Amino acid sequence: MPDVPLPPKRMPAWHGGRPRKTWRWVGVFSPALVLVAGRVEVAGLPQRFWGAWEPGRAVRGRTVQRPGGTVVRLDDDRVRVRGDGVEADLRLEAAGAPVAVRSSHGASAIWTRKRPVRVVGTVHLDGRAVPVDAPGLVDDSAGYHARHTAWRWAAGAGTDERGRAVTWNLVDGVHDAPTGSERRVWLDGVPREVGPVTFAPGLTGVTFAEGGGLTFRAGGVRERHERLLGGLLQSDYSQPFGTVAGELP
Repeated sequence: MPDVPLPPKRMPAWHGGRPRKTWRWVGVFSPALVLVAGRVEVAGLPQRFWGAWEPGRAVRGRTVQRPGGTVVRLDDDRVRVRGDGVEADLRLEAAGAPVAVRSSHGASAIWTRKRPVRVVGTVHLDGRAVPVDAPGLVDDSAGYHARHTAWRWAAGAGTDERGRAVTWNLVDGVHDAPTGSERRVWLDGVPREVGPVTFAPGLTGVTFAEGGGLTFRAGGVRERHERLLGGLLQSDYSQPFGTVAGELP
């Protein structure tokens, strides 16, 4: 694997002609509310975003590229969002063993750590208080990704037929080697790697090499299409929110 400075080492802004990319994403998976918040930095350009979906309502959210009226703050144990009709102050508690993976990416390397959490607090949407005591997932990622990078990813949480807590993190495109991947299913907080997965067109489901699969019913989508620095940096991002059912390996 290439000798590339990755967490916990200090990462220079550029390495091997590639800019440093870092992000933290937090997902909260409650039957009453799915909330995501994130911070991203590519080539020194910062971005913050949040998105929320309540069943039966439209997805709402905001992306901010400079300081302003909307605040998104993500600490190791806390998530705070304020502005645009939303105010959230949520506490993150450990709910499973974290999993960290380092992978080659062309001539360079990338890193990620996935961490199941319990999310507790309150989200206010246009003055309506939505109590939250739900499972969640924290995605910390960094590296010197190839200029053209594309991946499909599914993350969520719930319970199985026996009432056990289940969290999943499934991916195709990054950290997706047959073994030593970031693909994990946590059962009552204990992670297990699963084999390669296949995503259905339109992200309507995912099947497993071991058999079984998940079906996804979208309730809405958060999309973002950006062209920055005269097109030097381009990003196309689509994140559907919804409900999942099926059989895990």
